[in-house]
Amino acid sequence: MEKKQNAYVQLTMAMLRTGILGYGGGPSVMPLFRYEAVTRYKWTDDEEFGEILAIANALPGPIATKMAAYLGYKLKKTSGAVVAVLFHIFPSSIAMIALLSLVTVLSHSKVVIGMIAGVMPVVAVMLGEMAYNFGEKTVKGLGTVFGIAMFAVSFLLLETVHIHPAIVIMIFLAYGSVHFRLAGKRENREIERDVAG
Repeated sequence: MEKKQNAYVQLTMAMLRTGILGYGGGPSVMPLFRYEAVTRYKWTDDEEFGEILAIANALPGPIATKMAAYLGYKLKKTSGAVVAVLFHIFPSSIAMIALLSLVTVLSHSKVVIGMIAGVMPVVAVMLGEMAYNFGEKTVKGLGTVFGIAMFAVSFLLLETVHIHPAIVIMIFLAYGSVHFRLAGKRENREIERDVAG
């Protein structure tokens, strides 16, 4: 019983933190989710988190609520998903209601503009760190040459050809499944050859 309670407490605290500290929404909140899920509570590892992030990006809707729902479901099934989503959106919902009447004043306030400008570099560094960690895993999984080639192809598809990110993610998911299936077959053939030899 205590273990069950403890899991809900962890989930509640983690989602409140991501909701309160997740300035900028969407992708900028992912490093916070990663810290809570991988580093702090060890609900998942980096590899699984990266896979879920890729799949969640390919699906419609806000990325943060999808990640909250997944982590909650992983921990405590449907009730965990509900708790995670509610506690993730709770801080921003309260803040929006509280600040709604002040929005016109705040939008022209030099203090608020300065605060936003001050937070932007922090968000950029957090995104950069997460991108570096995933990039490092990509290079380890695919090899240096293949990994760099995949970065280049994805950059061209997104920035030059302007293909929607969800389509690019689906293409790379399909490629990844084929690549690792072929790599697994090749590895099995080599093991069989070594055993036969």
